[in-house]
Amino acid sequence: MKYTANAKRYESMIYRRCGTSGLQLPAVSLGLWHNFGGKAAYDNGLEMLKTAFDLGITHFDVANNYGPPPGAAETLMGMALKKTFKPYRDELIISTKAGYHMWDGPYGDGGSRKYLLSSLDQSLKRTGLDYVDIFYHHRPDENTPIEESMRALNQAVVSGKALYVGISNYRPKEAKIAIDILRDLGTPCVIHQPRYSMLDRWVEDGLLELLEAEGVGAITFSPLAKGILTDRYLNGIPKDSRAAGASPFLSVSDITDDVVGKVKRLNEMAKGRGQSMAEMAIAWNLRQKAVTSVLIGASRPAQISDAVAALAGLEFSAEELKLIEQILGE
Repeated sequence: MKYTANAKRYESMIYRRCGTSGLQLPAVSLGLWHNFGGKAAYDNGLEMLKTAFDLGITHFDVANNYGPPPGAAETLMGMALKKTFKPYRDELIISTKAGYHMWDGPYGDGGSRKYLLSSLDQSLKRTGLDYVDIFYHHRPDENTPIEESMRALNQAVVSGKALYVGISNYRPKEAKIAIDILRDLGTPCVIHQPRYSMLDRWVEDGLLELLEAEGVGAITFSPLAKGILTDRYLNGIPKDSRAAGASPFLSVSDITDDVVGKVKRLNEMAKGRGQSMAEMAIAWNLRQKAVTSVLIGASRPAQISDAVAALAGLEFSAEELKLIEQILGE
């Protein structure tokens, strides 16, 4: 059956300008991380994409190594674009990244011009696109000058293979260097993608302040701390949970009594606000002026709907913010 997008998809979504650029992103964006690979059913992935777009989520984020196996998420995105979303391409922001290990040999990892531009060409083939909207350097490479990596990003725009460029996982010192180089090249850094949650607040140590001062947007990932900031682990570790499995990203040792105790108190506070724990965690991320969008992951469509529901309660009173700080600081 031919897909027709929800005619009211733009009525309830909030869109925020990305730094000082003309680009606007939805307050909630969808990442095609490790639930869109070869082991995930295409039908489920497609349903998640359709659910997201029907809710006004116009930004889909992938990377060359997302899967598993690496490249699988981009391939799925390409299939969805060809079969379902082709009429809506100009309404979508598709981003991809390169910086982590992708193929064997000295040119399949890092930040060299050779790797970044070769990877972008591969990403375009997998997605079936002529260009991506945002191309990121996924992480700084200590063995490659930042100038070389930024010149590669500039070339991606000059060649017409990307409309905008960004950086991810750059600390404040490296981010400042990258932003300055890109500005001098005439291809401004539009966006930075760092990890940020109530349990992981490193971006508050100078990065968010830098991005705001430089007019660069931020799209934060892992706002739920890999699922810890939900009600999933409040009463133990479910057998079918990520922590109970063989996930390299979350283990039983991450879910300590101290962490669970804090989340239980935060969960009670969320209930008092009329929100789920996950909704409050997303809203807390978006309270930051520098944060343009929150990047969520999902394994089923209902999780996307739940995340978007957070937008109905973005305001925090001074007392609520103070209480959150007290809980996290204990």
